[in-house]
Amino acid sequence: MPAAAAHADYPEMDPRVEALVTEVIGRVADKWTMLILETLTEQGELRFTQIGKAVPGISQKMLTQTLRQMERDGLVIRTVHAVIPPRVDYRLTDLGGTLAEAFCGVWLWAAANLERIEAARTAFDARITKG
Repeated sequence: MPAAAAHADYPEMDPRVEALVTEVIGRVADKWTMLILETLTEQGELRFTQIGKAVPGISQKMLTQTLRQMERDGLVIRTVHAVIPPRVDYRLTDLGGTLAEAFCGVWLWAAANLERIEAARTAFDARITKG
């Protein structure tokens, strides 16, 4: 049980919520999901190939797997257009948008603390190389 849930001020946590939080954090902590969330937040609805170009280093296989999982979780909507060649577009759902907003705080925190973290890492690495 998370420390916050065990605290007397918080009600007992539903085990399904705990499992979902663990699962979502694991998935969103995956760099591809985070980058796709960011891309769709900034650029709106995009074709599959546009997402692939906007997310550096992602393979077609990984893009397909990540988008499928995001669709399964209700984070994106996949629209197939009956044209030749077929066109597939993706956009964030309201649920995906709220998740992107929630993780926006992490980006802001990282930007605000970049120098402190780099200084801490440099100091740590200097201690380790001396020892």
